[in-house]
Amino acid sequence: MTTRTLADVIESMPTSDGAGVKLRRSLGSRQMLRADPFLMLDEFFSDDPRDYIAGFPSHPHRGFETVTYMLDGHMLHEDHLGNRGELTAGGVQWMTAGRGIIHSEMPQQAEGRMRGFQLWLNLPAKEKMKPAAYQDIAPSEIPLTTLAGGARAKVIAGSVLTDGKPVHGPINGAHKNISTDPLYLDVELPAGGRFTHSVNPEYTALIYPYEGTLEVGPAADARALGRQHLGVLSAGETIEVMGGPEGARFLLLAARPLKEPIVQYGPFVMNTRAEIEQAIHDYQTGKLAEKAAERTAHA
Repeated sequence: MTTRTLADVIESMPTSDGAGVKLRRSLGSRQMLRADPFLMLDEFFSDDPRDYIAGFPSHPHRGFETVTYMLDGHMLHEDHLGNRGELTAGGVQWMTAGRGIIHSEMPQQAEGRMRGFQLWLNLPAKEKMKPAAYQDIAPSEIPLTTLAGGARAKVIAGSVLTDGKPVHGPINGAHKNISTDPLYLDVELPAGGRFTHSVNPEYTALIYPYEGTLEVGPAADARALGRQHLGVLSAGETIEVMGGPEGARFLLLAARPLKEPIVQYGPFVMNTRAEIEQAIHDYQTGKLAEKAAERTAHA
């Protein structure tokens, strides 16, 4: 079996979004910097409320999915469809924008640490105009499993094998119902600990260490991957990593590439310029919200 190696390394860059929330962005930090079907990956982390208190006021999306994973802190999601979700430490919000959704994500704390990630996952052309959907995943719904080599993994999407048996996440688990077939793991490794995982050789695979460092690839050809650097992996059937001197925590992401044209304008991700112009028109005239609500009500 071919083991994947580091094909590229993308350093996350400081930026801000929403009403001035400070964060670090790797994928999406510049135009065309994507890894099909992944569009953007943000890490937010601050103990200073001035860095996050303004939050993400009401804004639209169309054509993709957003995945927010909280490590620390408390955010409130509200959208025009009437959804309201409390996003607390260890929880996940998986939102399919589809045809259109207008939502806000606002801090529910005035002090303390706010820490987590937001991932943007593209939708295939045939699904970009489907009704919007929203799912809150409580920390208790996300399995934590111990693997060979000393690793522990939270399984958010997809599955891992433990003692030859699959452990399924709450998203895309036992019943694969997402066309990009995503894998989303939060893995913890002790110093020198090893993690091995099989993945479809045709899938895009990414690794993002947010604590400590990693050695990525087979022992004879391993390369170091530092904290807050996104590793884009080569083709192959197996992923192998080893924890650095202080151990590591990292996200492992994989999914089936769509191999479709992408035209993006801020929060709208479609396949053609005409579709982007339609999305802008629908939002400006209020039709994006109306149509999304109508379609969802009749789904």
